[in-house]
Parts: sequence; structure tokens; C-alpha cells
Amino acid sequence: MKTCAITKKTSLLGGGYSNRTRATKFNPTGTVRKHLNLQKKRIFVPEINKFINIKISTQGMRTMKKNGAYVTLLKAGLIKA
Repeated sequence: MKTCAITKKTSLLGGGYSNRTRATKFNPTGTVRKHLNLQKKRIFVPEINKFINIKISTQGMRTMKKNGAYVTLLKAGLIKA
């Protein structure tokens, strides 16, 4: 499934209405699925001296950069303490 390993986010359904269209007439434009920006990454964790392959969103990468790889992966349950 297309889910980020860190943030647990998945895809969203977006609509196609503008407020002007809503006010004047009924003209359905359908829905569009918006996917995450998922990347396959091979991350080295020096604390356990191992590489880990994960599918991670760009937001998850920013979280990992901010908090560190070991702490973030431990919190997400991808590695054991």
C-alpha cells in the first residue's frame, strides 16, 4: 500500500469545485486522487550499525532530518530498541 512508513499518511481525494460553480449551477467535475511524494530510501543508522530500506514521504524525510534517523525509526516502530 502507498503509505509513508514514518508519518503513516496515505493518499487523499480532492474535489474539483470552485465556490462560484457551487453558487450558480450544478456541474460535477469529479474527484481526483492525490498521491504522496513517496521515495524508496536506504538509510544507515549508526546506533545499530545497519542499513534500512523504507518507503518514506518527503515530509517524513524532513522529520527524520530534524529528529535524527534512530529516534524517528524507533518511534515509528521500524526498529527495536
